[in-house]
Amino acid sequence: MSKKIAVILSGCGVYDGAEIHESVITLLRLDQRGAQVQCFAPNIAQLHVINHLTGEEMPESRNVLVESARIARGNVKDLREASAEDFDALIVPGGFGAAKNLSNFAVEGAGCTVQPELLALTEAFAEAGKPVGLICISPALAAKIYGPGVVCTIGNDVDTAAAVTKMGGTHEDCAVTDIVEDRARKLVSTPAYMLAQNISEAASGINKLVDRVLELTHENDA
Repeated sequence: MSKKIAVILSGCGVYDGAEIHESVITLLRLDQRGAQVQCFAPNIAQLHVINHLTGEEMPESRNVLVESARIARGNVKDLREASAEDFDALIVPGGFGAAKNLSNFAVEGAGCTVQPELLALTEAFAEAGKPVGLICISPALAAKIYGPGVVCTIGNDVDTAAAVTKMGGTHEDCAVTDIVEDRARKLVSTPAYMLAQNISEAASGINKLVDRVLELTHENDA
C-alpha cells in the first residue's frame, strides 16, 4: 500500500523560496518509490523577492503559495488545509524560504519562531510519532518543533550548527551524501545544498532521506 507524504514548499528559488533542485529531487524520489504526494505552502507574502541573476532585492511582493505552485505544477494546497491525520510522513525541502518564509531564522537566528501553521502541523506529526524529513537549512527549525535534545544536521556550517545548539538541538556534522537520524523522534535530516557542489551530490543525500522516511512509515505496518 502506497504511503501518503506531505511536502512543504516555501516559494520558488533558493534565495527567497524553496530550493528548486532539492524540491524536485524530493518529489522525483517519492514518485519513484510509489508514494502519494501532496504539496502544501503557506498562503502568505514572501519576506522579500530576490533577483536570482544578480542576488539583489527587488521592489515587488510575491505570495509563497502562488510561487510554490511553479514547482508543484499547480498541484499545491494552502498549508491551512494540511492535517497530520491524512499523511504518513512529512518532508520539508530547504532553500532560504525555509529560513525566511517558513520561519524567521534568517533574521532572528536562534531566537527565531516557526510560521504558525507549519509549527502546528509539524508538532502534530511529532506527537503522532510520524516520520519527518528536514533538508538543507530546514533542520535548523528542529528544536523549535521537537524541543531540547533533538538530533539533526545542517552539514558542518559552524555558525548555523551553533544556532541549532543554542536552541537546544544536538547537531551532528554530516557529509552531503549521508543522513542523520533521531531514532526516538523519527526525524531524518541531510545537508543537501548546505554542502552540495552540484545537483548529483544534493541528490545523493536527499534520496537516502526519502528512502529512510518511507522505511520508517512501514515500521507499524501489520
